[in-house]
Amino acid sequence: MYQNKERPLKLNATSQNTAETVRYLNPSDIKVSEGFRVEVFAQRLDSPISMLFTDDGYMIIAESGLTSGNPRVLLLVDDHFEVIAERFNVPITGINYLNGVIYVSNRGFISVVNLDGTMQNIVAGLPSNGDYYNNRVVFGGNDKLYFGQGTATNSGVVGLDNSWVFTAPLSCDYPGNYITLNGQNFETYNMLIERAPEEIVSTGAFSPYGVPNLPLEVRKGVEKASGSILRANLDGTELELVAWGFRNPSYMKFDSMKRLFVSNNGYEVRGSRPIANALDEFFMVSPNLWHGWPDYSGGLPVNLPRFTPEGGTQPEFLLAKHPNYPPRPYTTFPVNSGIRGFDFDNNAAFGTYGDAYIAEFGPGRTITPYAGVGHQISKIDMNTGNVSTFASNNSGYSATRTGEGGFERPADVAFGPDGAMYVLDLGLDASDNPDDFVPNTGVIWRIIKT
Repeated sequence: MYQNKERPLKLNATSQNTAETVRYLNPSDIKVSEGFRVEVFAQRLDSPISMLFTDDGYMIIAESGLTSGNPRVLLLVDDHFEVIAERFNVPITGINYLNGVIYVSNRGFISVVNLDGTMQNIVAGLPSNGDYYNNRVVFGGNDKLYFGQGTATNSGVVGLDNSWVFTAPLSCDYPGNYITLNGQNFETYNMLIERAPEEIVSTGAFSPYGVPNLPLEVRKGVEKASGSILRANLDGTELELVAWGFRNPSYMKFDSMKRLFVSNNGYEVRGSRPIANALDEFFMVSPNLWHGWPDYSGGLPVNLPRFTPEGGTQPEFLLAKHPNYPPRPYTTFPVNSGIRGFDFDNNAAFGTYGDAYIAEFGPGRTITPYAGVGHQISKIDMNTGNVSTFASNNSGYSATRTGEGGFERPADVAFGPDGAMYVLDLGLDASDNPDDFVPNTGVIWRIIKT
């Protein structure tokens, strides 16, 4: 059962890493809205990515496996976490729980862990060989599960930024409906021929690396589309497409009015089709519609001058005709916010009923940070769409940038049975690799109303 411990939890008994790294933690380095207090609830976790509370009050978390290579699902028992399932594909991207069954989203699969400890893959063959993966499952109250599927590329074109080409050379993005392409092609040196870097290849949109587009070439829509919202029965059968045109729908949740909201991460300045100044988007999902990727950002077309990289070329539309005019986001977040997990406050004793609190993962070491962007918890006023900072480091930067003992990479937010907010912090960056983190530096913070 959930435990309200005054001292932070340790994970010495279940740690997968023999090398111990002690992360400096100091809740006073985090400034929070007036009337609240931050404390450390648990520490020495190994790249944790997702957490939940069951109806019985149990806390379950998932370690992604990014540091250990062994993703695990852990249950809080008294004052320590116990492993209840492991050996999933790297990484786990999210977990959820319904009727005694844990649903585990791991790369390419939706798996379930049953009460008797048995595990089973109920959805397989998802297109997660590229940049982004299938994400956390949510339940719609109609005996259906829903989940997001990320794209293979940054902006629709396979290029030199996609190192997965060496192991999955035929992978690319797939649309959710019939599309007609403009026929624009992008030239790079042939990275698949090590000894002939002078060889040039052309790659088109929605095509494998080195395969060009023809003018007005048509692509057929597929069910397991890139950048999509999918749903299925609770046993994984009858998989179907709900909506598409997202880039990385990293987290979804239904609110009290059964509206489905999703956090969607914006384009980056990289690859054959870099797009600058792209906002992160918080969408209310509109079923059966295309939501803008790869030709819109924040409700605006990417062929506007504002999206031109410094010293680069202004992006052009990849699609000759858009399936529909894309819905505008419910609200947006600044560039590199990295919005991830969120929860709705359905307890009026904490704050305004129904507001959303969202984790901003923030940029890694390779991206120049801006104070007050990422590495924090923001509040979304669900009546107006206005966004405000709820909790952030005193400096406005991540802990490793300044040596503070506060937030590093917040990945998830959940309200507990005690009415407190819990923030899952994945851990310290280990290097310039965005998927490389220091073992045993994951933290769970608790924010309490005083």
